[in-house]
Amino acid sequence: MGKITGAKIAADAIIDKRIDHVFTLSGGHITPIYQYLENSKVDLFDTRHEQAAVFMAEAYGKMTRKPGIAMVTAGPGFTNSLTAVASANMANSPLLLISGCVGIETKNKLDLQDMQQATVIEPIVKEAYVCHNPERIAEYFDMAYRTAISGRPGPVYLELPVDILNAEAQPEKIKRPVTLNRSRPADIDSAEILIDMIAKSGKPIVIGGSGTWYSDAGQELQEFAEKTGIPAFTSISGRGTIPDDHPLCFESSLAIRPGASFFANTNSDLIILLGSRISLFYIFGDIFNKEASIVQVDIKAEEPGRNRSIDLAVTSDIKAFLKECIKIIDNRDLSGSFKTRFKDWVSTLKNEEGKSKSLARLNSESNNVPIHPMRLTKEIDDFMNRNDDIVVADGGDTTTWMGMSRTINRAGHYLDYGLYGSLAVGLPYANAAKLLNPDKRVCLISGDGSIGFNFMEFETSIRKGLPIVAVINNDLGWGMIRHSQEIRIGHAIENGTYIGRINYHKLVEDLGGFGLFVDKPEDIRPALEEAFASGKTSCINVMTDPTTVSPGSIALANIGGYKA
Repeated sequence: MGKITGAKIAADAIIDKRIDHVFTLSGGHITPIYQYLENSKVDLFDTRHEQAAVFMAEAYGKMTRKPGIAMVTAGPGFTNSLTAVASANMANSPLLLISGCVGIETKNKLDLQDMQQATVIEPIVKEAYVCHNPERIAEYFDMAYRTAISGRPGPVYLELPVDILNAEAQPEKIKRPVTLNRSRPADIDSAEILIDMIAKSGKPIVIGGSGTWYSDAGQELQEFAEKTGIPAFTSISGRGTIPDDHPLCFESSLAIRPGASFFANTNSDLIILLGSRISLFYIFGDIFNKEASIVQVDIKAEEPGRNRSIDLAVTSDIKAFLKECIKIIDNRDLSGSFKTRFKDWVSTLKNEEGKSKSLARLNSESNNVPIHPMRLTKEIDDFMNRNDDIVVADGGDTTTWMGMSRTINRAGHYLDYGLYGSLAVGLPYANAAKLLNPDKRVCLISGDGSIGFNFMEFETSIRKGLPIVAVINNDLGWGMIRHSQEIRIGHAIENGTYIGRINYHKLVEDLGGFGLFVDKPEDIRPALEEAFASGKTSCINVMTDPTTVSPGSIALANIGGYKA
């Protein structure tokens, strides 16, 4: 038998898991693994920045519900990845970050790019593993991979020192375990209690969060809503698990979105949270009716009870729990009585939804010049197919406006930065979406500030043949910060809030893409048509009104950190 190095064991572990893409930027400390992945079935997808590579891996995890794999080199390669890892941690995205590091023999000798990496990343990952034995690399990889996807998903870190990668392993000591946890625990007793609570309620709602998506419970959520007649809302990665156009779906649960969410949150007497955490998005629970009973179902037992007392805390897989609830409803023949009971409540929410959306149309149908940003996001929503096309949002105000506009009928087809709020996700997310879905249209809408973080990922898109269309909501600067400062301190501080007019479309043209400039609302749709018809990576630079204030800016101006 020939020589087997730690690097070959690492590469074989990746190949054996049938991983199709490793998102990466090369470096000396991971070159040993590169050598064995070269010409394999694994695509070493190289980006222009480690942050972009890890954001792509995170998007992969969000869309496939399998761990996205990123690989970075030591020191600055590792530190460049931290923002994306923190974002994945907040979003519970399954992610495995493999990092090289200096050799064990030269640790703390001031070797090139030497630093304590595992201790830095430990607080923002599910687990941080460091392997010091070449024979155990495959074992560590399997452990890291299954940890990323087991229970509540999240990022996991695996560190492989370069001398361990180059070390020769003893074949008889190599361990290659393969384990996949398929368990779907369900709390049957709590399902019975919930059905009894529903029978006593008058104005219930159900909110499907990211846990609904990761447990693949979309079909069960829809059936649960249909059998009970309970109005359904969705949030974060749960958006689309029940289609927005379903008669019982009232779209996003966030109160800033035009619709019935604010009225429902403040008036419901029973709120059922399915894999949805009580966070800032719900004003830490204060937006919910104080008299309402709250049921929170989460795969992580420690989660229910954060920020608000929970009347029924359930530790369960969402899909399995909903199946039990549906079984009880059928066995007790409750569907008819439930739907009759909540018919008036559904009608009330439909009426509130209509009034709220009627007011929002003043902005979404505005013909003003400069263009109102909500007119821009509404044009994108109308143009992009709501069942099959993919929309990605990036930027402070921009993500707020797009989140207020996008109709989502299919889960996994709308991506934004979520609760961590990290700018720079846009181009990496869009590139990952197109890589995974080459036959689908992918549209990114990004603020002019956020597009600058990973701008050279336009070059990645062009080089890799991923014809995405990026729309820049160009309000000449950092709009959300500018407006929150105006609200809070009476004026915007120019340094840090003003960028000015940049011809982003021309820059993309110079990289080999297609560029368009738009400053009139009637030209938005023709520009979208032309960009997608070009078959090239495209940038549509849209000049929008810098004076419009989003609900997100208002919220930012009033968060605790700004209070005197």
